[in-house]
Amino acid sequence: MDINFGNLAGDVGVGGVVGFITGYALKKFIQIVLALIGAYVLSLFWLQQKGVISINTDALFNLTQEAAGKALSLSDKVLAILPGGGAFIAGFYLGFHKG
Repeated sequence: MDINFGNLAGDVGVGGVVGFITGYALKKFIQIVLALIGAYVLSLFWLQQKGVISINTDALFNLTQEAAGKALSLSDKVLAILPGGGAFIAGFYLGFHKG
């Protein structure tokens, strides 16, 4: 059996690079979504303090917890959809923790 190490190294390199880019982008996306949720909640509390609106805080916290949970579970969905090569997983891990 003849193994072509050039093709194997190329596949591992591409998987690692794609995994790194995907992990990095996903982390940035999650940070942006969570920042927007935080800004939204803070603006609502500011409006409540000024007397413009009244807030059912229990319902608001349930809503924001649900939205944050969906944003954080996105990484699990991405890993389930994308190819599960070891280089991709390693690159994804490095990219997610680097950003």
